[in-house]
Amino acid sequence: MNTLKAVIVEDSRLARNELKVLLKDFPDIQLLGEAANVDEGIELIHSTQPDLLFLDINMPEKDGFDLLEALDEVPVTIFTTAYDEYAIKSFEYNALDYLLKPINTKRFAKAIEKVRSQFEQVPHSSSSEDGKILHEHSQLFIKDGEKCWMVRLNEITLFEINGNYTQVYFEQNKPLIYRSLNQIEQKLPDSHFFRANRQQIINLNHIKSVVPWFNGKLKLTLQNGSEVEISRRQSADFKNKLSF
Repeated sequence: MNTLKAVIVEDSRLARNELKVLLKDFPDIQLLGEAANVDEGIELIHSTQPDLLFLDINMPEKDGFDLLEALDEVPVTIFTTAYDEYAIKSFEYNALDYLLKPINTKRFAKAIEKVRSQFEQVPHSSSSEDGKILHEHSQLFIKDGEKCWMVRLNEITLFEINGNYTQVYFEQNKPLIYRSLNQIEQKLPDSHFFRANRQQIINLNHIKSVVPWFNGKLKLTLQNGSEVEISRRQSADFKNKLSF
């Protein structure tokens, strides 16, 4: 398989060295750099755009979850921790895997096999076809109160304004994120998402049915049962996009 780019964000120098030694047995994983805290980690990830992130959970001042929340797109993530209670919590975030420190060699090899399998199923792409920041397989970190998720962009059905927040619909979940719909729209690939009206952006792959509506509008039913009106202004663009 192709070489995967990786970074380490870990406050312990000994733990970083341990990971680097373990990675020497896996030539298809290229280590691009390491960071000792969250702020350095964010800068490193922005500059290198890694495929894989080894992330310590419990760090001073800011923890690993704070780092994920600061990213527009989250790499495939393996948490590293010395604390069992964090390991359980990490699965609420849908991390690919977690490793307890000190890291067992066989356990590390199993985690790398999971990484390889993940990239065989979902090939990596650095950007969407239309040049936007995100592509359909981009992984997002979403936090709403104490609940957190990692969700792929193609799993999201709808973005909708809710007061000063944007509500994100995927599966049975509807968390709120503190980002404007306009901010989100600027990053979404045009090939998969469409601004239906001032309030909503839809995933074109999640449309179940389309019917004519009043005053030149269109009415959509999405796969999750949501009904969305395409404004008259947007209807012509929508028809052209889907070759109606």
